[in-house]
Amino acid sequence: MYKYKGKEYPCCTSLTMGVIGGKWKTVILYHLLEGTLRYNELRRKMSNVTERTLSLQLKTLVEDGIVKRKVFTTKPPLKVEYSLTPLGKTLIPLIQSIADWGNYVVEKNNR
Repeated sequence: MYKYKGKEYPCCTSLTMGVIGGKWKTVILYHLLEGTLRYNELRRKMSNVTERTLSLQLKTLVEDGIVKRKVFTTKPPLKVEYSLTPLGKTLIPLIQSIADWGNYVVEKNNR
């Protein structure tokens, strides 16, 4: 049994999928490979996701220690930025491999 952030997982792959699985988490992480992004920048890049879903997925990624949320309150309007944490950066090869596989499938099937 594997434990992470108060949750139990039966194996290492279920832990990985528990942290980055789902329809939108890997998409968020893919966009954060480019670097720090503000909430609205992420929202523009992911036009098919609802604001509620994006907010919830970001919150979960922050809680799991994968994404860092930085709030700037020095002057209005409130500015929030998201970036990968050091733990999140360890996912870069995995996320890049997922993206590469998607590109491969598209290229192979569009010939």
